[in-house]
Amino acid sequence: MANESSQATPGRFEVKASASDHFAWLRTRLSVERTLMSWVRTAISLIGFGFAIVQFFDRLGALPGATPALFPAAPRYLGLMLIFCGVLALVVSVWQYRVGLRYLWSGDFATIAGTTNERQQTPLFAVSIALIFVGLFAFFAVLLRLV
Repeated sequence: MANESSQATPGRFEVKASASDHFAWLRTRLSVERTLMSWVRTAISLIGFGFAIVQFFDRLGALPGATPALFPAAPRYLGLMLIFCGVLALVVSVWQYRVGLRYLWSGDFATIAGTTNERQQTPLFAVSIALIFVGLFAFFAVLLRLV
């Protein structure tokens, strides 16, 4: 018993370079992509709804015969919060995506990846970064009343 505990312990997982392990790695890689895609959809919805709420209530107040709102700034603040939440969700999800990929390419897992090019990226990462900038533009456009 004492001899077994004094021996060097292997890593948490036994990684074998087999087809089944390679395809399991691919499934995990694709699940990381799907997770980021779902966060992108959620963030687009939050940013879009936030911007739409601001625009709708600004135009609603300009209609003739519309009663003045009790809290006229409330839709603007709600829209800003939704846009901010969408941008924050994108930033956190991109960070989580990068951490997940770094883990999948680390150590023994690189041997079952099937390729040595760690820098392979899908267009999803670039789209996510672009949407962060679109969300920031929408946030500052509403905040500074540019639109």
